[in-house]
Amino acid sequence: MNAADSAATASRNLAAVVTIGILFFIFGFVTWLNGPLITYVKLAFDLDDVNAFLVPMAFYLSYFFLALPASWILARTGMKRGMALGLFVMAIGAALFGQFATVRIYPGALTGLFVIGAGLALLQTAANPYISILGPIESAAQRIAVMGICNKFAGIVAPILLGLFVLKDIGGFADKVAAANGAGKQVMLAEFAAKVHLPYLLMAALLALLAVWILRSVLPEIDPHTANADAGGGDADRGSIFGFPHLWLGVLCLFVYVGVEVMAGDAIGTYGQGFDLPLDETKFFTAFTLAAMLVGYVAGLLLIPRFISQQAYLAISAVLGVIFCVAAYVTRDYVSVGFVAALGFANAMMWPAIFPLAIRGLGGLTERGSAFLIMGIAGGAIIPQLFAHLKTPENFQMVFCAIMLPCYAYILYYARYGYRARTR
Repeated sequence: MNAADSAATASRNLAAVVTIGILFFIFGFVTWLNGPLITYVKLAFDLDDVNAFLVPMAFYLSYFFLALPASWILARTGMKRGMALGLFVMAIGAALFGQFATVRIYPGALTGLFVIGAGLALLQTAANPYISILGPIESAAQRIAVMGICNKFAGIVAPILLGLFVLKDIGGFADKVAAANGAGKQVMLAEFAAKVHLPYLLMAALLALLAVWILRSVLPEIDPHTANADAGGGDADRGSIFGFPHLWLGVLCLFVYVGVEVMAGDAIGTYGQGFDLPLDETKFFTAFTLAAMLVGYVAGLLLIPRFISQQAYLAISAVLGVIFCVAAYVTRDYVSVGFVAALGFANAMMWPAIFPLAIRGLGGLTERGSAFLIMGIAGGAIIPQLFAHLKTPENFQMVFCAIMLPCYAYILYYARYGYRARTR
Protein backbone atom coordinates (compact mmCIF):
# COMPACT_ATOMS: atom_id res chain seq x y z
CA MET A 1 0.00 0.00 0.00
CA ASN A 2 1.47 3.36 -1.03
CA ALA A 3 1.44 6.56 1.03
CA ALA A 4 -1.64 7.96 -0.72
CA ASP A 5 -3.66 4.78 -0.09
CA SER A 6 -2.54 4.71 3.56
CA ALA A 7 -3.59 8.34 4.03
CA ALA A 8 -6.98 7.66 2.41
CA THR A 9 -7.54 4.60 4.61
CA ALA A 10 -6.59 6.55 7.76
CA SER A 11 -8.95 9.38 6.80
CA ARG A 12 -11.79 6.95 6.10
CA ASN A 13 -11.21 5.15 9.40
CA LEU A 14 -11.18 8.45 11.30
CA ALA A 15 -14.52 9.41 9.76
CA ALA A 16 -15.86 5.99 10.74
CA VAL A 17 -14.65 6.40 14.33
CA VAL A 18 -16.36 9.82 14.58
CA THR A 19 -19.62 8.40 13.20
CA ILE A 20 -19.60 5.40 15.54
CA GLY A 21 -18.71 7.79 18.39
CA ILE A 22 -21.95 9.67 17.73
CA LEU A 23 -23.83 6.37 17.91
CA PHE A 24 -22.19 5.55 21.22
CA PHE A 25 -23.31 8.95 22.52
CA ILE A 26 -26.85 7.90 21.62
CA PHE A 27 -26.33 4.53 23.37
CA GLY A 28 -25.26 6.32 26.52
CA PHE A 29 -27.99 8.95 26.50
CA VAL A 30 -30.81 6.42 26.12
CA THR A 31 -29.31 3.76 28.40
CA TRP A 32 -28.41 5.98 31.35
CA LEU A 33 -31.85 7.54 31.51
CA ASN A 34 -32.89 4.31 33.26
CA GLY A 35 -31.44 5.38 36.62
CA PRO A 36 -33.59 8.50 37.07
CA LEU A 37 -36.47 6.74 35.27
CA ILE A 38 -36.64 4.33 38.23
CA THR A 39 -37.38 7.33 40.44
CA TYR A 40 -39.82 8.68 37.83
CA VAL A 41 -41.92 5.51 37.46
CA LYS A 42 -41.91 4.83 41.19
CA LEU A 43 -43.75 8.10 41.72
CA ALA A 44 -45.72 8.40 38.46
CA PHE A 45 -47.14 4.87 38.70
CA ASP A 46 -47.13 4.64 42.53
CA LEU A 47 -44.82 1.60 42.65
CA ASP A 48 -42.60 -0.17 45.16
CA ASP A 49 -38.89 -0.74 44.48
CA VAL A 50 -39.33 -4.23 43.00
CA ASN A 51 -41.79 -3.00 40.36
CA ALA A 52 -39.82 0.19 39.71
CA PHE A 53 -36.75 -1.95 38.95
CA LEU A 54 -38.70 -3.51 36.09
CA VAL A 55 -37.41 -0.48 34.14
CA PRO A 56 -33.85 -1.83 33.76
CA MET A 57 -35.19 -5.38 33.60
CA ALA A 58 -37.43 -4.71 30.58
CA PHE A 59 -34.70 -2.66 28.92
CA TYR A 60 -31.84 -5.11 29.36
CA LEU A 61 -33.81 -8.32 28.80
CA SER A 62 -34.45 -7.16 25.25
CA TYR A 63 -30.76 -7.69 24.55
CA PHE A 64 -31.09 -11.35 25.54
CA PHE A 65 -34.04 -12.00 23.26
CA LEU A 66 -33.07 -9.81 20.31
CA ALA A 67 -29.27 -10.05 20.02
CA LEU A 68 -29.21 -13.39 18.18
CA PRO A 69 -31.95 -12.38 15.70
CA ALA A 70 -29.95 -9.17 15.26
CA SER A 71 -26.96 -11.19 14.04
CA TRP A 72 -29.16 -12.87 11.43
CA ILE A 73 -30.48 -9.47 10.32
CA LEU A 74 -26.94 -8.08 10.07
CA ALA A 75 -25.86 -11.04 7.94
CA ARG A 76 -28.43 -9.88 5.38
CA THR A 77 -28.28 -6.10 5.73
CA GLY A 78 -24.61 -5.55 6.48
CA MET A 79 -23.43 -3.55 9.49
CA LYS A 80 -24.21 -0.07 8.10
CA ARG A 81 -27.85 -0.66 7.17
CA GLY A 82 -28.27 -2.72 10.34
CA MET A 83 -27.21 0.27 12.46
CA ALA A 84 -29.75 2.48 10.67
CA LEU A 85 -32.50 -0.10 11.24
CA GLY A 86 -31.60 -0.22 14.93
CA LEU A 87 -32.04 3.56 15.20
CA PHE A 88 -35.48 3.34 13.55
CA VAL A 89 -36.56 0.66 16.03
CA MET A 90 -35.32 2.82 18.93
CA ALA A 91 -37.37 5.74 17.57
CA ILE A 92 -40.51 3.58 17.67
CA GLY A 93 -39.74 2.51 21.24
CA ALA A 94 -39.18 6.10 22.41
CA ALA A 95 -42.53 7.17 20.96
CA LEU A 96 -44.27 4.20 22.63
CA PHE A 97 -42.74 4.94 26.03
CA GLY A 98 -43.64 8.62 25.87
CA GLN A 99 -47.23 7.86 24.94
CA PHE A 100 -47.89 5.04 27.43
CA ALA A 101 -46.11 6.82 30.29
CA THR A 102 -48.27 9.90 29.68
CA VAL A 103 -51.49 7.90 30.07
CA ARG A 104 -49.94 5.93 32.98
CA ILE A 105 -50.15 2.44 31.47
CA TYR A 106 -47.10 0.81 33.03
CA PRO A 107 -47.00 -2.41 30.93
CA GLY A 108 -47.15 -0.23 27.81
CA ALA A 109 -44.34 1.99 29.08
CA LEU A 110 -42.23 -1.11 29.79
CA THR A 111 -42.99 -2.33 26.26
CA GLY A 112 -41.62 0.95 24.92
CA LEU A 113 -38.42 0.45 26.92
CA PHE A 114 -38.18 -3.14 25.63
CA VAL A 115 -38.48 -1.89 22.03
CA ILE A 116 -35.79 0.76 22.66
CA GLY A 117 -33.57 -2.02 24.00
CA ALA A 118 -34.33 -4.14 20.93
CA GLY A 119 -33.12 -1.36 18.66
CA LEU A 120 -30.03 -0.95 20.80
CA ALA A 121 -29.39 -4.72 20.63
CA LEU A 122 -29.27 -4.48 16.84
CA LEU A 123 -27.20 -1.32 16.96
CA GLN A 124 -24.70 -2.68 19.46
CA THR A 125 -24.42 -6.09 17.80
CA ALA A 126 -23.13 -4.17 14.78
CA ALA A 127 -21.26 -1.25 16.33
CA ASN A 128 -19.17 -3.07 18.95
CA PRO A 129 -17.48 -5.59 16.63
CA TYR A 130 -17.26 -2.90 13.95
CA ILE A 131 -15.13 -0.60 16.09
CA SER A 132 -13.20 -3.58 17.49
CA ILE A 133 -12.01 -4.78 14.08
CA LEU A 134 -11.74 -1.39 12.41
CA GLY A 135 -8.05 -1.53 13.32
CA PRO A 136 -5.67 -3.96 15.05
CA ILE A 137 -7.47 -6.09 17.64
CA GLU A 138 -4.61 -5.47 20.13
CA SER A 139 -5.56 -1.78 20.29
CA ALA A 140 -9.32 -2.35 20.19
CA ALA A 141 -9.69 -1.40 23.87
CA GLN A 142 -8.22 2.01 23.06
CA ARG A 143 -10.76 2.62 20.27
CA ILE A 144 -13.63 1.38 22.44
CA ALA A 145 -12.36 3.71 25.18
CA VAL A 146 -12.98 6.63 22.81
CA MET A 147 -16.48 5.24 22.27
CA GLY A 148 -16.86 4.93 26.04
CA ILE A 149 -16.00 8.58 26.53
CA CYS A 150 -18.80 9.49 24.11
CA ASN A 151 -21.13 7.03 25.86
CA LYS A 152 -20.41 8.15 29.39
CA PHE A 153 -20.43 11.86 28.58
CA ALA A 154 -23.98 11.29 27.33
CA GLY A 155 -24.62 9.33 30.52
CA ILE A 156 -23.67 12.37 32.58
CA VAL A 157 -25.89 14.67 30.54
CA ALA A 158 -28.97 12.40 30.43
CA PRO A 159 -29.81 12.14 34.17
CA ILE A 160 -29.04 15.83 34.67
CA LEU A 161 -31.46 16.85 31.90
CA LEU A 162 -34.17 14.48 33.15
CA GLY A 163 -33.56 15.70 36.69
CA LEU A 164 -33.90 19.35 35.68
CA PHE A 165 -36.89 19.11 33.34
CA VAL A 166 -38.90 16.10 34.54
CA LEU A 167 -37.81 15.48 38.15
CA LYS A 168 -37.47 19.10 39.18
CA ASP A 169 -38.30 19.55 42.91
CA ILE A 170 -39.16 15.83 43.06
CA GLY A 171 -38.76 15.75 46.85
CA GLY A 172 -41.32 18.49 47.46
CA PHE A 173 -43.68 17.00 44.89
CA ALA A 174 -43.47 13.56 46.53
CA ASP A 175 -44.44 15.12 49.87
CA LYS A 176 -47.45 16.85 48.26
CA VAL A 177 -48.57 13.59 46.63
CA ALA A 178 -48.30 11.77 49.95
CA ALA A 179 -50.51 14.40 51.59
CA ALA A 180 -53.13 14.51 48.80
CA ASN A 181 -56.46 12.68 48.82
CA GLY A 182 -57.47 9.97 46.30
CA ALA A 183 -58.81 12.07 43.40
CA GLY A 184 -56.41 14.95 43.87
CA LYS A 185 -53.48 12.55 44.07
CA GLN A 186 -54.39 10.95 40.74
CA VAL A 187 -54.63 14.35 39.04
CA MET A 188 -51.21 15.34 40.34
CA LEU A 189 -49.64 12.06 39.25
CA ALA A 190 -51.21 12.34 35.78
CA GLU A 191 -49.71 15.81 35.34
CA PHE A 192 -46.33 14.56 36.54
CA ALA A 193 -46.38 11.50 34.26
CA ALA A 194 -47.13 13.68 31.22
CA LYS A 195 -43.83 15.54 31.63
CA VAL A 196 -41.97 12.85 29.65
CA HIS A 197 -44.27 13.01 26.61
CA LEU A 198 -42.63 15.82 24.66
CA PRO A 199 -39.01 14.86 25.51
CA TYR A 200 -39.53 11.29 24.28
CA LEU A 201 -41.33 12.38 21.11
CA LEU A 202 -38.42 14.70 20.35
CA MET A 203 -36.02 11.83 21.04
CA ALA A 204 -37.96 9.61 18.63
CA ALA A 205 -37.73 12.22 15.88
CA LEU A 206 -34.00 12.70 16.43
CA LEU A 207 -33.36 8.94 16.31
CA ALA A 208 -35.23 8.65 13.01
CA LEU A 209 -33.19 11.50 11.52
CA LEU A 210 -29.97 9.85 12.70
CA ALA A 211 -31.02 6.62 10.99
CA VAL A 212 -31.34 8.46 7.67
CA TRP A 213 -27.95 10.10 8.26
CA ILE A 214 -26.28 6.72 8.89
CA LEU A 215 -27.72 5.35 5.65
CA ARG A 216 -26.18 8.26 3.75
CA SER A 217 -22.89 8.30 5.65
CA VAL A 218 -19.49 7.22 4.35
CA LEU A 219 -19.14 4.33 6.81
CA PRO A 220 -17.15 1.60 5.04
CA GLU A 221 -18.43 -1.98 5.19
CA ILE A 222 -15.99 -4.29 7.00
CA ASP A 223 -15.69 -7.99 6.20
CA PRO A 224 -15.13 -9.81 9.52
CA HIS A 225 -14.01 -12.93 7.62
CA THR A 226 -10.73 -11.19 6.87
CA ALA A 227 -10.62 -8.38 9.45
CA ASN A 228 -10.85 -10.65 12.51
CA ALA A 229 -9.20 -13.89 11.40
CA ASP A 230 -7.33 -16.01 13.93
CA ALA A 231 -3.76 -14.75 14.17
CA GLY A 232 -2.64 -18.29 14.76
CA GLY A 233 -3.70 -19.29 11.29
CA GLY A 234 -6.89 -21.10 12.23
CA ASP A 235 -9.99 -20.77 10.08
CA ALA A 236 -12.90 -19.88 12.31
CA ASP A 237 -15.26 -19.96 9.31
CA ARG A 238 -14.88 -23.75 9.18
CA GLY A 239 -15.43 -24.30 12.89
CA SER A 240 -18.33 -24.10 15.29
CA ILE A 241 -19.11 -21.14 17.50
CA PHE A 242 -19.06 -23.62 20.38
CA GLY A 243 -15.40 -24.34 19.72
CA PHE A 244 -14.24 -21.06 21.27
CA PRO A 245 -14.36 -21.37 25.07
CA HIS A 246 -12.87 -17.89 25.53
CA LEU A 247 -16.02 -16.52 23.86
CA TRP A 248 -18.42 -18.34 26.22
CA LEU A 249 -16.43 -17.41 29.28
CA GLY A 250 -16.55 -13.85 27.90
CA VAL A 251 -20.35 -13.99 27.60
CA LEU A 252 -20.60 -14.79 31.31
CA CYS A 253 -18.02 -12.09 32.05
CA LEU A 254 -20.09 -9.48 30.20
CA PHE A 255 -23.22 -10.72 32.00
CA VAL A 256 -21.74 -10.03 35.44
CA TYR A 257 -19.97 -6.87 34.26
CA VAL A 258 -23.14 -5.24 32.95
CA GLY A 259 -24.86 -6.27 36.17
CA VAL A 260 -22.31 -4.44 38.34
CA GLU A 261 -22.29 -1.48 35.95
CA VAL A 262 -26.06 -1.07 36.20
CA MET A 263 -25.93 -1.56 39.97
CA ALA A 264 -23.40 1.27 40.28
CA GLY A 265 -25.14 3.51 37.75
CA ASP A 266 -28.90 2.91 37.91
CA ALA A 267 -29.29 1.55 41.46
CA ILE A 268 -27.14 4.22 43.12
CA GLY A 269 -30.15 6.51 43.64
CA THR A 270 -32.07 3.75 45.42
CA TYR A 271 -28.91 2.93 47.40
CA GLY A 272 -28.67 6.56 48.52
CA GLN A 273 -32.34 6.57 49.49
CA GLY A 274 -31.51 3.71 51.86
CA PHE A 275 -29.68 6.33 53.96
CA ASP A 276 -32.75 8.63 53.74
CA LEU A 277 -30.87 11.08 51.53
CA PRO A 278 -33.13 13.67 49.80
CA LEU A 279 -34.76 12.70 46.49
CA ASP A 280 -33.67 16.02 44.99
CA GLU A 281 -30.07 14.85 45.49
CA THR A 282 -30.36 11.12 44.75
CA LYS A 283 -31.88 11.84 41.31
CA PHE A 284 -28.45 13.12 40.19
CA PHE A 285 -26.36 10.26 41.64
CA THR A 286 -26.23 8.36 38.33
CA ALA A 287 -24.35 11.32 36.83
CA PHE A 288 -21.65 10.96 39.50
CA THR A 289 -21.07 7.30 38.58
CA LEU A 290 -20.90 8.22 34.91
CA ALA A 291 -18.44 11.03 35.65
CA ALA A 292 -16.19 8.49 37.38
CA MET A 293 -16.52 6.20 34.36
CA LEU A 294 -15.54 9.06 32.08
CA VAL A 295 -12.35 9.56 34.09
CA GLY A 296 -11.71 5.82 33.86
CA TYR A 297 -12.07 5.86 30.08
CA VAL A 298 -9.61 8.73 29.77
CA ALA A 299 -7.13 6.79 31.91
CA GLY A 300 -7.60 3.69 29.78
CA LEU A 301 -7.21 5.67 26.58
CA LEU A 302 -3.86 7.03 27.80
CA LEU A 303 -2.53 3.74 29.19
CA ILE A 304 -3.74 1.01 26.79
CA PRO A 305 -1.85 -0.49 24.99
CA ARG A 306 1.13 1.86 25.35
CA PHE A 307 1.89 1.08 29.00
CA ILE A 308 -0.37 -1.84 29.90
CA SER A 309 -2.27 -4.56 28.06
CA GLN A 310 -6.06 -4.53 27.97
CA GLN A 311 -6.23 -7.80 29.94
CA ALA A 312 -3.91 -6.51 32.68
CA TYR A 313 -5.96 -3.31 32.98
CA LEU A 314 -9.10 -5.46 33.25
CA ALA A 315 -7.56 -7.37 36.18
CA ILE A 316 -6.63 -4.13 37.97
CA SER A 317 -10.16 -2.80 37.40
CA ALA A 318 -11.67 -5.92 38.99
CA VAL A 319 -9.45 -5.53 42.07
CA LEU A 320 -10.52 -1.88 42.36
CA GLY A 321 -14.14 -3.01 42.18
CA VAL A 322 -13.61 -5.29 45.17
CA ILE A 323 -11.90 -2.53 47.16
CA PHE A 324 -14.61 0.06 46.47
CA CYS A 325 -17.41 -2.41 47.31
CA VAL A 326 -15.87 -3.23 50.67
CA ALA A 327 -15.30 0.48 51.35
CA ALA A 328 -18.95 1.23 50.52
CA TYR A 329 -20.04 -1.48 52.98
CA VAL A 330 -17.98 -0.21 55.93
CA THR A 331 -18.97 3.47 55.50
CA ARG A 332 -22.26 5.36 55.64
CA ASP A 333 -24.29 8.10 53.96
CA TYR A 334 -22.52 10.28 51.37
CA VAL A 335 -19.16 8.56 51.86
CA SER A 336 -20.67 5.16 51.10
CA VAL A 337 -22.50 6.57 48.08
CA GLY A 338 -19.20 8.10 46.95
CA PHE A 339 -17.56 4.68 46.91
CA VAL A 340 -20.47 3.27 44.89
CA ALA A 341 -19.99 6.13 42.40
CA ALA A 342 -16.25 5.34 42.34
CA LEU A 343 -17.17 1.91 41.01
CA GLY A 344 -17.75 3.80 37.77
CA PHE A 345 -13.97 4.29 37.52
CA ALA A 346 -13.37 0.59 38.18
CA ASN A 347 -15.99 -0.44 35.63
CA ALA A 348 -15.01 1.97 32.88
CA MET A 349 -12.52 -0.13 30.91
CA MET A 350 -14.16 -3.51 31.48
CA TRP A 351 -16.37 -3.56 28.39
CA PRO A 352 -13.57 -2.22 26.14
CA ALA A 353 -11.29 -5.01 27.37
CA ILE A 354 -13.75 -7.92 27.60
CA PHE A 355 -15.42 -7.51 24.19
CA PRO A 356 -12.31 -7.65 21.94
CA LEU A 357 -10.75 -10.40 24.08
CA ALA A 358 -13.91 -12.49 23.69
CA ILE A 359 -14.32 -12.10 19.89
CA ARG A 360 -10.64 -12.42 19.08
CA GLY A 361 -10.00 -14.88 16.23
CA LEU A 362 -13.67 -15.60 15.41
CA GLY A 363 -13.32 -14.60 11.75
CA GLY A 364 -16.60 -15.16 9.90
CA LEU A 365 -18.27 -16.07 13.20
CA THR A 366 -17.66 -12.56 14.56
CA GLU A 367 -21.25 -11.34 14.13
CA ARG A 368 -22.67 -14.44 15.81
CA GLY A 369 -20.14 -14.29 18.63
CA SER A 370 -20.92 -10.63 19.07
CA ALA A 371 -24.62 -11.46 19.29
CA PHE A 372 -24.03 -13.93 22.13
CA LEU A 373 -21.94 -11.32 23.94
CA ILE A 374 -24.69 -8.74 23.50
CA MET A 375 -27.10 -11.27 25.02
CA GLY A 376 -24.89 -11.10 28.10
CA ILE A 377 -26.13 -7.54 28.62
CA ALA A 378 -29.15 -9.24 30.22
CA GLY A 379 -27.05 -9.18 33.39
CA GLY A 380 -28.25 -5.59 33.70
CA ALA A 381 -31.79 -6.96 34.05
CA ILE A 382 -31.17 -9.84 36.45
CA ILE A 383 -28.59 -8.60 38.95
CA PRO A 384 -30.29 -5.27 39.89
CA GLN A 385 -33.64 -7.08 40.17
CA LEU A 386 -31.96 -9.52 42.57
CA PHE A 387 -30.87 -6.52 44.65
CA ALA A 388 -34.40 -5.08 44.63
CA HIS A 389 -35.86 -8.38 45.88
CA LEU A 390 -33.29 -9.14 48.58
CA LYS A 391 -32.64 -5.73 50.08
CA THR A 392 -34.42 -4.35 53.13
CA PRO A 393 -33.94 -0.98 54.87
CA GLU A 394 -31.69 -2.75 57.39
CA ASN A 395 -29.49 -4.90 55.09
CA PHE A 396 -29.25 -3.08 51.76
CA GLN A 397 -25.51 -2.39 52.13
CA MET A 398 -24.74 -6.02 52.92
CA VAL A 399 -26.89 -7.27 50.01
CA PHE A 400 -25.24 -4.80 47.63
CA CYS A 401 -21.77 -6.00 48.63
CA ALA A 402 -22.70 -9.70 48.62
CA ILE A 403 -24.00 -9.44 45.05
CA MET A 404 -21.13 -7.35 43.69
CA LEU A 405 -18.07 -9.15 45.12
CA PRO A 406 -18.56 -12.51 43.32
CA CYS A 407 -19.09 -10.63 40.06
CA TYR A 408 -15.79 -8.79 40.36
CA ALA A 409 -14.06 -12.04 41.37
CA TYR A 410 -15.19 -13.68 38.13
CA ILE A 411 -14.10 -10.69 36.07
CA LEU A 412 -10.66 -11.02 37.67
CA TYR A 413 -10.61 -14.72 36.72
CA TYR A 414 -11.42 -13.90 33.10
CA ALA A 415 -8.73 -11.21 32.97
CA ARG A 416 -6.09 -13.62 34.28
CA TYR A 417 -7.06 -16.96 32.73
CA GLY A 418 -10.46 -17.09 31.01
CA TYR A 419 -9.60 -15.04 27.92
CA ARG A 420 -6.74 -17.46 27.12
CA ALA A 421 -8.99 -20.53 26.94
CA ARG A 422 -8.72 -22.01 23.46
CA THR A 423 -9.85 -25.15 21.74
CA ARG A 424 -7.01 -27.65 21.71
